[in-house]
Amino acid sequence: MGITSCAKNEPEDAQELVVLDLPAIAYDYSNLNLPNHFTFNPPGAPLPGSVLGIDNTPADNPVTDEGATLGRVLFYDKKLSANGTISCASCHKQDKGFSDDAVFSVGFDKGLTSRHSMTLINARYYQRGRFFWDERAATLEEQVLMPFQDPVEMGMTIDRLISTVKAQPYYPELFQKAFGTLEVTEDKISRALAQFVRSIVSQSSKYDVGRAQVPGPQMNFPNFTPEENLGKNLFFRPIAAGGAGCFGCHTTEAFVSSAAGPHNNGLDERSTNDLGAGAVFPGPQFVGRFKTSTLRDIEVTAPYMHDGRFKTLEEVVEHYNSGIKNHPTLAPALRDMNGNPVRLNLSPAQKSALVAFLKTLTDPSLATEAKWSNPFR
Repeated sequence: MGITSCAKNEPEDAQELVVLDLPAIAYDYSNLNLPNHFTFNPPGAPLPGSVLGIDNTPADNPVTDEGATLGRVLFYDKKLSANGTISCASCHKQDKGFSDDAVFSVGFDKGLTSRHSMTLINARYYQRGRFFWDERAATLEEQVLMPFQDPVEMGMTIDRLISTVKAQPYYPELFQKAFGTLEVTEDKISRALAQFVRSIVSQSSKYDVGRAQVPGPQMNFPNFTPEENLGKNLFFRPIAAGGAGCFGCHTTEAFVSSAAGPHNNGLDERSTNDLGAGAVFPGPQFVGRFKTSTLRDIEVTAPYMHDGRFKTLEEVVEHYNSGIKNHPTLAPALRDMNGNPVRLNLSPAQKSALVAFLKTLTDPSLATEAKWSNPFR
């Protein structure tokens, strides 16, 4: 179904033709059809593999096909910024793992964000349900409205956002299908956007093909190269057993943090210009701590960390191998038995193997699937 319209709030001779490329029957957003390994804990596994129990989708806002369709349009609509130049997708690009390839994203008035754009992939899999690097948003429904109101990002107010949505003739039909009403409200905008974001789940990577063929992730995958299997085994093996211990912080098949709260991964000795969660939650114990992002599709989400300081996966691996700093709030998992920052002492071959494994987590369908693409033509 194509929707062709002109914005109502523009003079007739300056009207912009808007063409929405939407299917007659909405894309399937509500049925994830997860592989079996996503919902199963292998016997004897030290940490959970299943994503059951960590989904933050609220009971009153389940993902629906029509709701996520509306969310998709809102996500890509540049009219919803102060000067009509920026959309949510400007900083969360489909072909970049719904992140940004720039260190800091460019806002509506050419200003730069203070942190790197975090990937939206697997956002639904974090039981704590808090969002942004510093976890200042309590829910995804709260988070999706905040960039609109940010003076650097999109420069709107909620009232102006609602009036702008109301002024576009392509929205009434979408709101009617999504919520059974033509009424445009802050709550409905929030819920639709959250539905779209929660639909973005990475589950069809080379890793998933191999994982489906074995009882547990620690076993060699028949579709992996020897280097990829070596990297996988290092990833899942605890540090005390000669591995890299990565799975301790990136657990489940969604490769997300199963531990509640943000963590300090030793990027700096002291926090100076960015306190992370320390600027949101009271107490010095939160200083320098940031939310742990999924590792799914990490190959395409460079640069890395909250400040985009690492350009490559090789740099990321080297940080955990030899560069962890002794920050006062450093995560206990990154300290050795003497309380010092962990030093993995990986060989060049082992570091290359870890990078090779991380690249197997890329789901190529996320970058090309029409249901997550720009509907404006």
